[in-house]
Amino acid sequence: MLYQAKEKLQNTLGSNHIVSIEQGNQYADPNAKVVVASLRSLRADRFDVLIRQGSFGLIIYDECHHAVAEDNQRILKQVGVFEPSFQGFLVGFTATTQRADGKALLEVFDEIVYSRNLYQMIDDGYLVPLKGYRISTEITLDLNKTQGLDFNTEELEEKVDIQERNGLVARSILELARDRRTICFCVTVAHAEHLSKTLRDLHVPSAVIHGELKSDERARILKDFREGILQVLTNVGVLTEGFDDPGVSCVAMARPTKSEALYIQCVGRGMRLADQKEDCLVLDFVDLSHLNLVTLPTLFGMPKEMNLFGERADEVAEKYEKLILDHPEVEWEAESLTIQDLREKIEVFDPLKIKLSPEIKAISDKGWCSLGQRGIVLHFFSGKSSSMKFNELAILLTSESGAKRYQVLLNDHEMARFSTVEQAVSSCDYEVDQMGYVAQQTSQCHSPWRFNQADGDLALNMRASGLKVLPDTLEEMFRGQSYLKYVLKKG
Repeated sequence: MLYQAKEKLQNTLGSNHIVSIEQGNQYADPNAKVVVASLRSLRADRFDVLIRQGSFGLIIYDECHHAVAEDNQRILKQVGVFEPSFQGFLVGFTATTQRADGKALLEVFDEIVYSRNLYQMIDDGYLVPLKGYRISTEITLDLNKTQGLDFNTEELEEKVDIQERNGLVARSILELARDRRTICFCVTVAHAEHLSKTLRDLHVPSAVIHGELKSDERARILKDFREGILQVLTNVGVLTEGFDDPGVSCVAMARPTKSEALYIQCVGRGMRLADQKEDCLVLDFVDLSHLNLVTLPTLFGMPKEMNLFGERADEVAEKYEKLILDHPEVEWEAESLTIQDLREKIEVFDPLKIKLSPEIKAISDKGWCSLGQRGIVLHFFSGKSSSMKFNELAILLTSESGAKRYQVLLNDHEMARFSTVEQAVSSCDYEVDQMGYVAQQTSQCHSPWRFNQADGDLALNMRASGLKVLPDTLEEMFRGQSYLKYVLKKG
């Protein structure tokens, strides 16, 4: 990896400037303009020699999310970057500002001076677009142990390194990535070896790369891969950083992860620009799990259930965002979805049939109705039987400085705000009961008035305003009016 960096720096600076490497048995030229070094090579005594040879005006730290590690900070302290008298600059570069242990880069760096997200990098032509497939493995992934913020490696290996799953991964690569040089990310060396053998059994040229390989053996495998002798490399953590092979056009995620940083590092190996390369294909092998796993759709702000079916992730995400903004009331169950599925759901969606969440039902016996993602609403009467007043009590989800808050409105007047919907419901239920016997009785979910027939003329007017389905009962009619007001924002 250091030789790749040296070559690019030398080409940029030209032959008049010496670019030298400090690693293992190789020592930097004392006259070097630039020294490229690995952190493992920079022992304290060895680093002292480098410092004495020349002052470092600019220190470039690649993959700088590692900088906050204690041993890596030792090297930076030895240079003196944390001292007020330091006259140089420390500049870090990384594609993943998040660390698996949650530590912040601001422990080392003063500020982020420049950042670009995947959308921008693709739009600006610095990275190729990502296309994807969601392949369900039917393997149940219920894991309890953690390693940092991700899965425990041994427990994860036991779940995913099985013949049935490895066979599915290998067949998917054979069928979907026939003409693509592919990197497959695995859990352990054993997993990588088993998967590589399964690929070779299907006559897919494959080899394994891992940290224990001798340098000459690794170089030979990488050379065969670049030349197309090998189509697939299975690896364990080796090719997530520093590996630069622009010809890679498929990434197979045989390793489930909860870490967005790790996922970005993996798919990033296939996003380099190259001649005649139009995109990078990502194969997500999705196991049955209630956990928040990172996949290509989630990376672009979509549900993990979204199936791209080989379409560009950024283009599908744009369509998804527009549909959700135009129809915020639509919700779906956890299943494989496409944009077409979502459009069909919108066509047949009946807002009068949105179910109230079990959490609200568990704490309240009142007739709360769901407005989808917008919130919930309760209709009831108050006063005396001879002169009852109709009331609408709404709990609406809002946002304050990026935090969720729940706004309580009684007949369009704000009454209070709460940090959780449960707090809001409990408080509202109490206040309704304090309004007297009529309010207590008519607010109940089984109160008889809710099932009376709706006014036909009003129902027709509601359809004209945008309600697709005519309400049958009074409760449905009032719910429809609230839906038009708070969700469709009409009336």
